[in-house]
Amino acid sequence: MSADNKAVLLTGNQAVAWGARLARPKVCPVYPITPQTPVLEQLTEFQAEGDFDAEIITPESEHSVMSACIPASLVGMRVFTATASQGMLLMHELLHYASGARAPIVMANVNRTVASPWAFWPDQTDSLSQRDTGWIQYYVESAQEALDTVIQAYRVAEQVLVPAMVNLDAFYVSHAMEPVLIPAQELVDGYLPAFDPPHKLDTAKVESWGNVVSQEMFFRHRQDLGEAMARVPSLAAQADHEWAQRTGRSHGVIERYRCDGARTVIVTMGSMCGTARDAVDAMREAGQAVGLVKVRLFRPLPIRGLIEALTGIEEVIVLDRNYSPGHGGVLHQELRAALYGSGVAPRIHGLLAGVGGVNVSPDKIAQFVKQVSQAPALGESQWVR
Repeated sequence: MSADNKAVLLTGNQAVAWGARLARPKVCPVYPITPQTPVLEQLTEFQAEGDFDAEIITPESEHSVMSACIPASLVGMRVFTATASQGMLLMHELLHYASGARAPIVMANVNRTVASPWAFWPDQTDSLSQRDTGWIQYYVESAQEALDTVIQAYRVAEQVLVPAMVNLDAFYVSHAMEPVLIPAQELVDGYLPAFDPPHKLDTAKVESWGNVVSQEMFFRHRQDLGEAMARVPSLAAQADHEWAQRTGRSHGVIERYRCDGARTVIVTMGSMCGTARDAVDAMREAGQAVGLVKVRLFRPLPIRGLIEALTGIEEVIVLDRNYSPGHGGVLHQELRAALYGSGVAPRIHGLLAGVGGVNVSPDKIAQFVKQVSQAPALGESQWVR
């Protein structure tokens, strides 16, 4: 396979590995877990061919993976890893440590159901359950977007010194094959400067991490992390704009699709965006004023962008491929909170659609739109199939 901006058939997992290769990380601790394993396999193949100059480490667990990622990042190395489902959950305590240490690791996560019961289907609960760990979170709908977003994630993460995860749905994206444009290495090198953090573990300039601090110091530290996160939406938009100038491809932070003149707008994340886009096209052809708002950046939630995208919309239907027990659909509840008090007050319907990988077709989405248009907007998310 060549990397000269030619279209190559790749799965989402292979596209993630290509994004990592082009970003030139120096340390890659990874533990294989279905359906992420092909990412590690592709990276080791690149290394065997002499095309990936990085130290690939395969520790005994995902907890140990993140334990290796953090110090590697703190000595000034660019770090990449990948995981899924239970592997993400096993990393939990160290995800907090990585953001607190301001280690801009980039991690691909293949969204998969979490146990119990045991299953292997697409579901975003694994990453959404980590939304308070202080990681930037992107959600992508295609292999091309996965490759591009890994590179953009490094650009943003290293500017604010906050780790980032790039989330792609299991099988619908991770194992589906599609034409992907692979940019030339020289293009990526011009876009992504070498990682050179202002603080790092260096015997010539002694600093330390992890020491005990006072209440006031901890408060200031968390405040600094919050200020860094607040910069992310604008930096992500800028990174995407500059990527579009170099490649002709833009994915945005929030995408508005056929929203002009729309009465009803579907809001969702990940691979379901592509299905919703087809449904919107069909409904528009039938004379229905329906649009789509795709949320690509979920953490930090781009509240101003969502308010602008939904201004003037009468009805919003949120499709969640996740379920927070006792809370409902995560995106549904976050959107309601984001719009509360803003003056933008559409009727918001939350639908738990596709949880556990249940297929949601364009016809089903059109059916959902028809059903909820006659129903009152409820604070609770509703189960639909």
